[in-house]
Amino acid sequence: MHDRSDLAVTRVRHPLKFRLLQVKHVRQLTPHLTRVTLTGDDLHDFESASFDDHVKVFFPARGAEKPSLPQAGPDGPVFAADEPRPVARDFTPRRYDRAARELDLEFALHEAGPAAEWAAQAQAGQFLGVGGPRGSLVIPTAFDWHLLIGDDTALPAIARRLEELPAGTRVASLIEVSDPSARIEFATATNLYSVWCYRSESKSRGEALLHAVRETWMPDGEGYVWAAGEAATMRAVRYHLVNERGIDKSRIRAASYWKQGAIAVHEALDD
Repeated sequence: MHDRSDLAVTRVRHPLKFRLLQVKHVRQLTPHLTRVTLTGDDLHDFESASFDDHVKVFFPARGAEKPSLPQAGPDGPVFAADEPRPVARDFTPRRYDRAARELDLEFALHEAGPAAEWAAQAQAGQFLGVGGPRGSLVIPTAFDWHLLIGDDTALPAIARRLEELPAGTRVASLIEVSDPSARIEFATATNLYSVWCYRSESKSRGEALLHAVRETWMPDGEGYVWAAGEAATMRAVRYHLVNERGIDKSRIRAASYWKQGAIAVHEALDD
C-alpha cells in the first residue's frame, strides 16, 4: 500500500544560523492576523524546504532597539552569559524571496503575549532576530488527496501549502477561527474544498473543528493529513483519525503550535 517512492516523506537538515532582520512593511490581513515583511542581507542563504517549517523569532527586550541573538554553537544556540535570554517564539516562514531578501511572517493576534503585543505595534524600521529553520519535513505533493486541519496559528502554513501544491490537486481544508472576520482568501490553483468553523458559535475551543473532522469524508487512494493548532484539540483530531478512521500513522503529521494555559509550546504529536 505504501510502497510508492514518490510519496516518501523526507527530513532535510539546514545549517543553524541567526539573522538580524529589519521590518520592511506591515500589513493587517484581518483583525486577527498581521503580516510582517522582514528584510536584510542575512537572508541571502535562507532555506525553507517545507510549508510547515518553523523559525525561532527573537524579540527586543522592552526599551531596546534590537534583540540579543545567540551564537550558533556545535550543539545548538549559545546565549550570552551576562545578558538575559531574549523572548522567542516559533513562526512559520509564510513566504521568502531570496533575490529580494524578503521574509514574510504572520502573527495571530488571538491572545495576549509578547509576540502579539509586538505585532500590534510593529512598524517599518524595527528589528527582529530569526533563527533557523534547523530542518524541514518534506511532504510530497503527489498524494492523491491532502487534508489540512488547523486553527488560527496554522493559517500561514496552510496558506503556503495551498499556494505550493500543483494545479488540480485534490485538497480539503478544515479550519477553526474566532469568527467570520478571521477568514482569509487562499491563493491556490488546487481543487479545494474548504470548511470554516467559528469558536463564536461553539461552547468550547476545538469543538467545531473536531466535529468537522468527524464529518469529513475520506476519499479513496493515497492521502496525507496535516494538522496543527492547540495541543488538546490536535491530540483529539489525531486520535480520531488514526483510531476511528483508520488513517495510517505514517500518513498523518499532527503538531501542537500552542497549548491552552502554557507558554511557547511547539511540538510534534505522536505515540
